[in-house]
Amino acid sequence: MSTIAFCTGLESSLSPINFVFVGKLPEAYAFLSPIVDFMPVIPLLFFLFAFVWQAAVSFR
Repeated sequence: MSTIAFCTGLESSLSPINFVFVGKLPEAYAFLSPIVDFMPVIPLLFFLFAFVWQAAVSFR
């Protein structure tokens, strides 16, 4: 069972709270839940790769 959280920037003067909507994958896509759980980390891996790459070329 995997859950997906969506943070929306719904901020107004009446309710300045960020809402988090948590949903469950449909049963047909339940086998993809490990991939979906890992997906938010992927941009961080690209950021880390940029530092490793620059370290390999001596930060030119």
